[in-house]
Amino acid sequence: MALHALVERYEARNSAVHRADARLKLIAALATIFAVTLTREGDALALALLALPTAAIVAAAKLPLLLVLRRSLIAAPFLLVAVPLLFTRPGETIATLPLLGWGISGEGLVAVLTILGKSWLSVVIAVVLTATTPQPDLLRALRTLRVPKLLVATVEFAYRYLFVVGAEASRMLQARASRSGALEGRRAGGGLRWRARVAGHLVGTLFVRSLERSERVHAAMRARGYDGEPRFLAAPPLHFAGVVVAAALVLYGYAVQIAVRL
Repeated sequence: MALHALVERYEARNSAVHRADARLKLIAALATIFAVTLTREGDALALALLALPTAAIVAAAKLPLLLVLRRSLIAAPFLLVAVPLLFTRPGETIATLPLLGWGISGEGLVAVLTILGKSWLSVVIAVVLTATTPQPDLLRALRTLRVPKLLVATVEFAYRYLFVVGAEASRMLQARASRSGALEGRRAGGGLRWRARVAGHLVGTLFVRSLERSERVHAAMRARGYDGEPRFLAAPPLHFAGVVVAAALVLYGYAVQIAVRL
């Protein structure tokens, strides 16, 4: 249950955003992210204008703001690659790091803040998409947009069997705990080296079991006629109102980029 809560991205809510067609949401999200990437360095106005419809969609989808912000933090480690620009971008020095003596340039600070804003906004858009769209609908939308079937099948099976592997690991940990005695007032188990060796054995055993299960699953799928093409129910027809809203969001994003350049 804990693994499901950690991995599952969809947040069930009763909102128009959740009921919208997955194909339209995917196209609008990708187009808006591309519009965000076109933002010029230091153009805070464009980023603010592009963030407005995203904030409106978060509110319309009834998503908790804390949930969106927490999930968007996944981009934080990747933004560290932009930090060296603070010191390497030529420009006027506005501050100096103590001890190291490295100078921070104003141009470098603007560049890092721009990268931070663009990356964070793009991740928030992706978070909203996955939080309002069930995984099967999202995969079906990818195939509708002619994403290679091998890529879609890989994502589908990785998502589906992650829970199976997680349940297998949970059973192994439970079996280990049931076979491990502990005396009151004394620490159970050995030292760090012993614990590392036990953890290594568990990981190796889990890998072997996962490999064996994958072979059995693949053989069963082939026996039932699986040809590598993910099968989904027929996609529902597109509604005119949904198409208009998606088109308006896309046009708004590119209109902002054109307007700030005039």
